[in-house]
Amino acid sequence: MTTDPQPITRVPGSGLPAHAVVVGDPARAADVAGMLAGAREVAHHREYRTFTGTWKGTDVVVASHGVGAPGAMLLFHELAEAGVRTILRLGTAGAIAAGIGDGDLVIAEAAVRDDGVTQQLLPPEYPAFATPEAVLALQRAARALDAPHHRGVVWTRAAFQPGFLPLPGAAYAAAGIAAIEMELSALLVLASTRGLVAGGALVVDGANADDLVDVEATGGYDPHRSVVAEGVARGSRVTLDALHLLATEYGSDVK
Repeated sequence: MTTDPQPITRVPGSGLPAHAVVVGDPARAADVAGMLAGAREVAHHREYRTFTGTWKGTDVVVASHGVGAPGAMLLFHELAEAGVRTILRLGTAGAIAAGIGDGDLVIAEAAVRDDGVTQQLLPPEYPAFATPEAVLALQRAARALDAPHHRGVVWTRAAFQPGFLPLPGAAYAAAGIAAIEMELSALLVLASTRGLVAGGALVVDGANADDLVDVEATGGYDPHRSVVAEGVARGSRVTLDALHLLATEYGSDVK
């Protein structure tokens, strides 16, 4: 690795492992890194905390990007500059489609680009899609661990709390959108424009943002329950296993 760090995240300027898991919470990054062999912290600046280590013989990066797509895009860009070629996001999300329970995984096939940043980079018609092999690797890993999971399109939305403008939640629900989160479409757009492999596995942690308007009806938003923690633990293994599959069995099939 070079001694000159990237300017925002302070990750090494080059020489990072080619495969990365990204999460929102710096503490979660440390938890996932704790599952690796030979884990060591290589950078920690602002919300960006980055580790390297080995999972089943595959060298990996684990890094946090904070909340929201604009800041997350900075990490995704600098990881790519430092040598990362495959990025899987392990995050949390609110369920929208029926039949998706708390702690379940939603494996994203694509995302609605309501993220607040990619609209300034590309026309709205440009799609945000996961690399097919990433979707298949995540699904295969989830099945192998018997982790409850679902595949579908997710809604990446910049604002967390509801505001004063009407939202298309009902239309998206009718269209079969699986879940809502805040960063994935930015990753998918960056990946497809940079020739990277990318995907996302999202742990359902409760009500979607629209439901937060009626706290009495929903019981409030509490992402700190044991069912969510158990889902995140499963999701961490699923994502690391999928990354290993992409590095080994799917390596010749992806970009």
